[in-house]
Amino acid sequence: MASLKDLKIRIESVKSTRKITKAMQMVAAAKLRRAQEAAENARPYSERLRTLMSDLAASMQDGTAPPALVGTERESVHLLIAATAERGLCGGFNTSIARLVRHRASALLADGGTVKILTIGKKGREQLKRDFASAMIGHVDLSAHRRVPYSAAMDIAQDVLRRFADDEFDTARIFYSRFQSVITQEPTERLLVPMIGETGETSGTRHEYEPDEGAILDELMPLAVASQIFSALLENAASEQGARMSAMDNATRNAGEMIDKLTIVYNRSRQAAITEELIEIISGAEAL
Repeated sequence: MASLKDLKIRIESVKSTRKITKAMQMVAAAKLRRAQEAAENARPYSERLRTLMSDLAASMQDGTAPPALVGTERESVHLLIAATAERGLCGGFNTSIARLVRHRASALLADGGTVKILTIGKKGREQLKRDFASAMIGHVDLSAHRRVPYSAAMDIAQDVLRRFADDEFDTARIFYSRFQSVITQEPTERLLVPMIGETGETSGTRHEYEPDEGAILDELMPLAVASQIFSALLENAASEQGARMSAMDNATRNAGEMIDKLTIVYNRSRQAAITEELIEIISGAEAL
């Protein structure tokens, strides 16, 4: 059995840990409010822009829509973009996204396809490189940014479109966690390129475009891909803070329970030591 000194040191150590986890929970709660608002505000814009791209593709003559919008006949090389966090201590947030990427990559490889992986956030990269080190083609580090920068999403979009134009892949998918609530974050897969394919949903409204659909698409395509990536990163930011808040709350509760148990053991050990000392004193007095 541990000595009273060891028990006391352990109790103080757990109390210090509880203070840290409580502080991290409060910080995550403060960040979550802003991140949730940003993610929810970005959803209508991203969805409406995607519908607009579908309307543009539907209004163009057969065969004139760009491949990045409607796709090509080839689907052999697949780019998987794994968006995770730069830091840990957020429960299973990073692991759930990496698991979804791993399952998709394994399924594509089993079908005879080729997989390439681009990671955003070092936690996903650390997990995926264990199984798919040879498939890694790039990494985006956002650790220097306090908030998700739109410029980073635009840079990623331009890089993806450039790789597609150079025939480096046929389809691109982005994997992230869609924010539902503090306790619920849904790992999500979204087709990024081609953006709509042949089954893209349209608004059903007829539009007239000036100067023409092709010129508009040249300007809108990078913006549309960037908006999808930016929305995914915002969803990830909110999900990360929600997962961290939940994880730190559980850690704080567990620390409190451990302190209670250690305190009981400490009190019992202390009482046993006092009783033993009293018995020794009484026995010594009777011997005299």
